[in-house]
Amino acid sequence: MLRIGIDLGGTKIEIASFNEDGDVLLRERVATPQGDYAATLRAVAELVAAAESRAGRGTLGIGIPGAESRSSGLIKNANSTCLIGKPLKHDLEQLLQCEVRLANDANCFALSEAIDGAGTGAQVVFGVILGTGVGGGIVIDGKVLAGANAIAGEWGHNYLPPDPLPEEGGDDGSPLRGSGVLAVPALGRPGGGNPAAELTCYCGRKGCIELYLSGPGLAADHRRVASADFSPATIVARAAAGDADCEATLQRYEARLARALAQVINILDPDVIVLGGGMSNIDRLYANVPRLWGGHVFSDQVATRLLKHRHGDSSGVRGAAWLWK
Repeated sequence: MLRIGIDLGGTKIEIASFNEDGDVLLRERVATPQGDYAATLRAVAELVAAAESRAGRGTLGIGIPGAESRSSGLIKNANSTCLIGKPLKHDLEQLLQCEVRLANDANCFALSEAIDGAGTGAQVVFGVILGTGVGGGIVIDGKVLAGANAIAGEWGHNYLPPDPLPEEGGDDGSPLRGSGVLAVPALGRPGGGNPAAELTCYCGRKGCIELYLSGPGLAADHRRVASADFSPATIVARAAAGDADCEATLQRYEARLARALAQVINILDPDVIVLGGGMSNIDRLYANVPRLWGGHVFSDQVATRLLKHRHGDSSGVRGAAWLWK
């Protein structure tokens, strides 16, 4: 049986068809209509029709940047805000005349990486999306954990623990001075604290992890501290070339990511954490973040592995297809 997966993202919609062995038979992507729900439905329908005409009919799974409310069936928590409050599953099934399975895009990413990706063979996998937004998904014994409220893994909208004050020591457990971990100027807390605490996330809360660890969050942090408007890729490149301000920005990012993931380890204790999204391509994270998270994990040692995705930006569409396994 063919399996069709769709990754409905904020900037692009990708579709792929797979056979039972996971071989890609077809892949295509188009730009997501911005802020237009009806046009988004039409774009999905056109992709499905074109895929089925070329590769044949199959089951259909769709990863979305949000979740379906268990009480109303309407979409909630979507950073593609035109989906919020809409009966997406119902509308797609009416339009396509077939059953559709929906799941959060981070859940799809985690499922793909757990089945035959970086987390293959692990009992508990936490998949992390570090991109335009920040999300997470949990897979246990090859099955997605959705949760009673359909929000399992949504760590991106937890509050990030504040950066330590200089007298409190650094993220590696040593004093900040001379440790290589930089003190962070903060709003309302001289010498440390939470520089995004006064910023409001699209979800309406303040101080969300997403405000720090998304790609836009990294760029915004650099603007606040260094007064320079660089993209994440430029910050990484300039840090590698010796730019002290960009290096400091990346060190702040790594320390915050370590504290945020330590929360996950303390609660879920996963075997593997797999990173995806654009920020996951910063190779230094995989050495530096595990070095930093130990001081925040309630254990004498941390066996959890931090790994880079195996399937890249295809993991979302692959996981959507595997919703029918």
